[in-house]
Amino acid sequence: MSALSAASVSAAPVTESAEQKKPLKPCCACPETKKVRDACIIEKGEENCTQLIEAHKDCMRALGFKI
Repeated sequence: MSALSAASVSAAPVTESAEQKKPLKPCCACPETKKVRDACIIEKGEENCTQLIEAHKDCMRALGFKI
């Protein structure tokens, strides 16, 4: 039974390092600009929010997304 305990303990650090290396998903990137952009689009329409849309695209590009 001690072999099982040792195996589960040694697996924990591997999981933590793998968790840190997960790539950022587009849905989770730039939450500040995304929230403001979405609110503007809902309230004023997409055609009236071009500056906020571009700001969000710039933020996404800065994180490495190809937009």
